[in-house]
Amino acid sequence: MNASHVADKLKVPKEFVSKVMQILTDSKIVASKKGKNGGFYLGKNASEIKLIDIVTVLDGMEVFNSCVLGFPGCSVSTPCPMHNEWGRIRTIAYNMLSTETLETMKEKSINKIESIAKGDY
Repeated sequence: MNASHVADKLKVPKEFVSKVMQILTDSKIVASKKGKNGGFYLGKNASEIKLIDIVTVLDGMEVFNSCVLGFPGCSVSTPCPMHNEWGRIRTIAYNMLSTETLETMKEKSINKIESIAKGDY
């Protein structure tokens, strides 16, 4: 799929899609082919790409390693007001992103779409 097609479908600027796809290509999550019939495709099987891999490449791990309120020195011994609650949420999010793959998300999304189509919410 080419960047223009993705941009059109998502209704975002092509330059933004191109930049994101280049970052994903550099990380080998996505591969690309140049030319008339070129475009982007997954660089690995969807079952091998964990969501945390994508988050790490695009956003980094800062959200999992720093104080949510930005306080310096926030730790178990000197917690910020959100430390304990955010720590639990962060752990749940990290664990989910580390176990879910593009394949499992595809399957869950298809199941949800089919459920909605049947009127099962």
